[in-house]
Amino acid sequence: MNETLVTLVGNAATAVDFRETTSGGMARFRLAVTPRRWDREKQLWADGHTSFYTVWAWRALASNLAASVSVGEPLLVHGRLKVREEERDGARRTFVDVEAVAVGHDLSRGSAAFRRAVRREPPLGAGTGAGDAEGPVFASESAAGGPSWEVDPADGRAGPPGATADPESGEGPRRRTGRQERRVGLVSAP
Repeated sequence: MNETLVTLVGNAATAVDFRETTSGGMARFRLAVTPRRWDREKQLWADGHTSFYTVWAWRALASNLAASVSVGEPLLVHGRLKVREEERDGARRTFVDVEAVAVGHDLSRGSAAFRRAVRREPPLGAGTGAGDAEGPVFASESAAGGPSWEVDPADGRAGPPGATADPESGEGPRRRTGRQERRVGLVSAP
């Protein structure tokens, strides 16, 4: 199936509306895109007509959007363009939506600090699928700017937040990522 992928540069025109659904998080917000053109007669930059797009996001992207984006912030949105027409009150209206694949702050207009989202393991007995209803958990940072490490009270070893020691070998810590496990290097705690 052919899809139209677009990249939009604009500003968040509304707050992110986040909702938890049975299949995971869902978020939407409006993005305002205003082109700027050089007016040769006036020798000034002039704003063109503003276009508004409804941006939709799902699952992890949706919860990260809700935690990261505020009204007025400059953004880049990459996703699938969807144009639909509806008839309301006898008038035909056109709606332009973007199903976001990626969203980020426009760093040509400011700076941002990235915080990696740490996935939590579901409690025992929890079903699979719906995801984490509490939203993303971000790794904290130390005064030096890097991720901080927690010391496991059971064995006194340092590791990333949420890591546990391997009970069989006594080595660790290990962090689970989905169905896979990967070794996490040890760092001495300050």
